[in-house]
Amino acid sequence: MSRRRIGALLAVLLGLLVVASAAGGAKPSHEGGAKQGGGANQGQAAKPKHRTPGPHVLAKAWALVDGRTGEVLTSHAGNERRLVASTTKLMTAYVAMKDLPLKKIVHAQPFEYEYGDSVMGLRPGQRISVHDLLRGLIMLSAGDAAHTLAIEAAGTVKKFVGQMNRYAAALGLTNTHYENPIGLNSPTNYSSALDLATLTEELLKIPAFAKIANAQEATLKSMRPVEHIHSINELLEFAPWVTGVKTGHTWKAGYVMVGSGEKHGVRLIAVDIDAPTDETRFSDAFELLRWGFGQYHKEKALKQGEELASPSIKYSGGELPLLVAHPLKVGMRKGQRVEVDVQAPSQVTGPIRDGAPLGTATVSVDGLRAGTVKLVASRHVPDASSFDKARGFIGEHLVTLAIALAVAVCAIIFAAMLLGRAFRRIRRGKRVQQK
Repeated sequence: MSRRRIGALLAVLLGLLVVASAAGGAKPSHEGGAKQGGGANQGQAAKPKHRTPGPHVLAKAWALVDGRTGEVLTSHAGNERRLVASTTKLMTAYVAMKDLPLKKIVHAQPFEYEYGDSVMGLRPGQRISVHDLLRGLIMLSAGDAAHTLAIEAAGTVKKFVGQMNRYAAALGLTNTHYENPIGLNSPTNYSSALDLATLTEELLKIPAFAKIANAQEATLKSMRPVEHIHSINELLEFAPWVTGVKTGHTWKAGYVMVGSGEKHGVRLIAVDIDAPTDETRFSDAFELLRWGFGQYHKEKALKQGEELASPSIKYSGGELPLLVAHPLKVGMRKGQRVEVDVQAPSQVTGPIRDGAPLGTATVSVDGLRAGTVKLVASRHVPDASSFDKARGFIGEHLVTLAIALAVAVCAIIFAAMLLGRAFRRIRRGKRVQQK
């Protein structure tokens, strides 16, 4: 190859290298401009948006509600009608607790279940209390418990479902309809995140339900043999302030969770529907609750040792200051007001030991009860002596005694007048006879 050809080839190669270098340098310049705002104002940094970050939730629908007021703190697709799987059993529990005594002993109904269904393993005809059935229903999500409760409460499953829908209408659950008491997939068995929160709010007002929902384990004493169960609700293990409530899952509904928590008198209810995995339904609910409690600040409503009442001491005289037994903090948001209602006697009688409970102070936030503290005696009050009781009796009944004395004096004067008049008549009679 001649030198001329070699030189031309080198020139072509060099030109290609220059073009490639220019093209390669243009790309980073364009990307950098996009990051700065499209290249038009490359010397100006983008202004950050100042706002409180919301909860990071992976479920397709969710809601967080203040369980005291029903106020919605945050939600996404909260009114969207969705399959809710075994959280349907929350309404099953609501109807059963309205229509059946907890202590009633019933017989388990035959139940056909499919592989993978949650059950207690009840034998047909087995004796069990309604209370223990509810434990199995909520803690184990047992379909056989739901089936037995339905028939026991209404006679047939169909009639029970009618009851479920009537109660849903009465509670104002406009995006809810039931087709079965278990949560089996059906286009007409649905609810929404906000409706589930409203239903749970009502259920948690029932102490027996709140205790069941918050239990990690329970002993079913009405069964023979006695059975010990553990809740499948793993959310209860996340924090000591978590108080429930119910899990749910089917392939079509996805993973569903209704959770609740309580701090400083604030009760929050979190619902997430169609979470991608078993783990995320729990983490979603916990994230909602954690974020929600972060919207409240702690207010020391009552200080330990604070005097809130001073009843008088009967017979002995003086007053007995009543003090707050222990401090009370309440959760509240900006703009809410705190009120204290004191219930204490106006008068006390010894003997009273130091620290004896003699009243209560109830703290309310915007008119809703947030907590109650005992009021205790600030010192020992001995039993009054006989002299003190007599003096106290006279002091308390002084007006009555004075009136009685005045009446007695008047009676004596009147009697004396009558006697004097009678005596004068006798004397006049004697004078007449002497004449």
